[in-house]
Amino acid sequence: MALRFALDAAQRAGAQTAIVAGPLLEFPMYSQDRTERCSSASEMISLLRRCHGVIVASPGYHGSVSGLIKNALDYVEDMREDEAAYLDGRAVGCVACAFGWQATGSTLAALRSIVHALRGWPTPVGVAVNSSSQIFDTEGNCLDSAISKQLQLMARQVVEFARMRDGAGEYEKLVINN
Repeated sequence: MALRFALDAAQRAGAQTAIVAGPLLEFPMYSQDRTERCSSASEMISLLRRCHGVIVASPGYHGSVSGLIKNALDYVEDMREDEAAYLDGRAVGCVACAFGWQATGSTLAALRSIVHALRGWPTPVGVAVNSSSQIFDTEGNCLDSAISKQLQLMARQVVEFARMRDGAGEYEKLVINN
């Protein structure tokens, strides 16, 4: 629900969004030695290659990123030979949801570390959602004004950074061509 809420905020900021979640993330365990990829993993990598910004949300399991999310992020290794290797040059918003503050904090820190390792640019605002209280209603509305503001700010930061980065690329092309 936090990811969907953030993606809605990114859309309101002018972004085109897509979501890869739930069963769409049930990939075989990543192995660099295996070259065959299931269609959903190939589709996720194709989508990431087209994205200027990404929002990654993970539940906190035992104080860190879920295995499902970590495995999906391991597939970004398939982008190592790309011109923009891994998540290079992409703004990445990070959201951690867990039942308690300790797990939200450590999961958020792990996500940000993974994004750095993948050459992404974590947004200044990362969001920790303590799900020990009701944060969202059944329609996906955020009931916590502080979390709502944080998710919206993080989504705007992803969109604004992507726009700045894209604009800088156009400027660079103009300078080089002069």
